[in-house]
Amino acid sequence: MKLCFPVEQKEGLESKVYAHFGSAPAFLIIDTDNKEEIMIDNSSKNHVHGACNPIQTIGGSNVDAVIVGGIGGGAISKLSANNIKVFQSVKGTVAFNIEKFNKLLLTELTMEDGCTQHHHH
Repeated sequence: MKLCFPVEQKEGLESKVYAHFGSAPAFLIIDTDNKEEIMIDNSSKNHVHGACNPIQTIGGSNVDAVIVGGIGGGAISKLSANNIKVFQSVKGTVAFNIEKFNKLLLTELTMEDGCTQHHHH
């Protein structure tokens, strides 16, 4: 399974999950099957709120889920349309969130859970 995390700094599994998807400095994609890590710079982190193109933002990567502190309803809708689930992260590292995800302890987000600003956690 491929999981995508917006991250604050490029520190691999020890990266802290960023508070908002669209304005994250980078994205870390983890393939949990083969432990491969791919880091993608967020080229559109300074977009106008609501103008995020999440599929383009993560480089068209074929991910199964995004795990994030906060995300707008429009981005959730666009990800869902591409069969990508969105989950609420817990405060901490990517590794900690993978552990919680594997134990089914993260909440799946819907459009109604989308935020209206770029500030969370």
